[in-house]
Amino acid sequence: MSLTKPVKLGIISCPGTEKISAEVTHHLKKQYTKKYNRLAVHISRKYNMQVEDVWRMLYLNEDLHSVRLNGNNDFTKYQPPQFKLPVTFTRFANGEFKAEINSSVKGMNIFIIQDVENHYPISFNGDDNKYILSVNDHIFLLFVTMDAARHAGASSITLVLPTYPYSRQHKKKGREALTASRFGQMCEFMGANRIITIDIHSKEIENSFKNLILENLHGSYQILLQLKNLVDFDDPDLVVVSPDTGAVDRNKFFAGNLQKPLAMLYKERDYSKISRNADHTNITNIRLLGNVKGKTVFMADDMLGTGGTLIMAMRALKGFGAEKIICSISLPMFSGDAVKYFDKAYEEGLFEYIIGTTAVYHDEVLLGREWYVSAPVSDLIARSISRLYHERSLSPLLDNSRMIQKLLKKN
Repeated sequence: MSLTKPVKLGIISCPGTEKISAEVTHHLKKQYTKKYNRLAVHISRKYNMQVEDVWRMLYLNEDLHSVRLNGNNDFTKYQPPQFKLPVTFTRFANGEFKAEINSSVKGMNIFIIQDVENHYPISFNGDDNKYILSVNDHIFLLFVTMDAARHAGASSITLVLPTYPYSRQHKKKGREALTASRFGQMCEFMGANRIITIDIHSKEIENSFKNLILENLHGSYQILLQLKNLVDFDDPDLVVVSPDTGAVDRNKFFAGNLQKPLAMLYKERDYSKISRNADHTNITNIRLLGNVKGKTVFMADDMLGTGGTLIMAMRALKGFGAEKIICSISLPMFSGDAVKYFDKAYEEGLFEYIIGTTAVYHDEVLLGREWYVSAPVSDLIARSISRLYHERSLSPLLDNSRMIQKLLKKN
């Protein structure tokens, strides 16, 4: 087995993704170190050698079959590659972006990590000025990075987009654009081979591409890891509630694995109105299918913008007699003044906790709230990157029911 095999795996971190990219590379190094240390132990046992001697021979073999000598001077243990590639990002005064890769990537499998929902101030090249980027800014920054990797001779380009942009524009009711599919098609045209995303709003989007492959990961296992610290999975009064018809499959998955009853809220909307915030939504009436009286409610949704519909759902469930409410959000955007609205809802006693993944970056303004629980997904992303690089199946990550059942048995 080649020790330098993962050396052709490169991670490009777009501005604003420094935290999650560092976590992903940390998990990659941890995975490869564990893997190769286990290999060295097996070889030492098989050939009755010291582990240090095994490493020395393996590194010698690597150098004998490589054009360039290994830069590692410690031959007694495995040293993983750095993975993260040096890139200079520039924002010009007129708002244009430039990406320059500062090392050779010819023949490498490049994974570009971009968080299009990071709306915190971002600096470029150590510039003292910081800029708040829109979704469209992030997208074009992604485009110039892709193009730089393609012109530099990358063997393949995979986009790691925890939030797939424009995913809510996946169908039309009138003279509207199908922007969700158009975005992926533009990425495909620019040379992307694959997109990794988390809990995409609609699975229909993956039918829009010619050759590009969309890998839709699920944060359900990571969410349940946090939920088990908040509720008793054996509680007979625990019930799973779908906040609307669009989230039925997601909540049915949780209910099936937890072996709990499933209820659903049906929302009647006035589509002549636009939901602006938590106080102004287009929902006119909410009905409940099921029973939540005296129950502990767990409710899962894919994304949270202003949070207006979720707060209305919480208020309705309280009106139907729910005792406690815990929600999970795969893509916690918390747009506008959403945090303030949830502070107010928490003070009213509408909910106990909200579990949100780290698919969207947030600072302590949100993470420091006593009602917010963060569910890291960097290890999930790292495992998917490693499996794709080694051409292994993603099935255990795409359908994580087996992992969840193991978790429930330990509980």
